[in-house]
Amino acid sequence: MTPFDTIESAQEYIDLLLEAIEETRRDVAAEIKLSAGPEGERRAQALQLVALNLNKLSTHITKSRRILNDLRTLRRLLLEERKSAETSAGSKVAGAA
Repeated sequence: MTPFDTIESAQEYIDLLLEAIEETRRDVAAEIKLSAGPEGERRAQALQLVALNLNKLSTHITKSRRILNDLRTLRRLLLEERKSAETSAGSKVAGAA
C-alpha cells in the first residue's frame, strides 16, 4: 500500500509534509537570526530565499490539502447518491413483485 491509495492516506501524507515544512520554516527563521551581522549577510540572504521558497511550498501544499478535502467530500456525496439510487431501485423492484 502506498501513501496515495486513498484520498485519506494522501491527506495524512500531506499533513505530515506540512508539519515538516513548518518545522523547517522555524529552523530557518532561527538560522536567519543567528546569521545577523556583516560576516553573515550573504548567508542570511540565502536563508531568506530559502524561507521565501518554504512559504510558497507551504501555500501550495495547503491548497492541495483543501483540494483533497473537496474531493473526499464530493466522493462521499456521489456514493450517497448512488446508495440512494440503488435503494430506490430496489424498492421499485420489490414493489413490482
